[in-house]
Amino acid sequence: MNITRNVHNNQIFLQLNGRLDTTTAPEFQQTLLSEIEGGKDIVLDFCELAYVSSAGLRALLTGQKAVLAKKQSMCLRNVSDEIMEVFHMTGFSDILTIEGHETT
Repeated sequence: MNITRNVHNNQIFLQLNGRLDTTTAPEFQQTLLSEIEGGKDIVLDFCELAYVSSAGLRALLTGQKAVLAKKQSMCLRNVSDEIMEVFHMTGFSDILTIEGHETT
């Protein structure tokens, strides 16, 4: 997985490319938590993300808890239907802020 970082105003944009799984989740979580410590809001762009495993879900949950503790925000954009289905099945669609998809 590759992570591309961009900064715009008070937001950090992280674009994920590849698979967020057992192998890549630790790096993603470390990057995410480091960006959260910087005090800016986080936007995760999933347009090129192909897969999320349970390890990836844990990393996202850890990030969500961290932004809430710091009174910041984190939102996901461009989530594929396949990944959105995983979020719905696991209840993550109720926990995470996901732009462009209705929660069911």
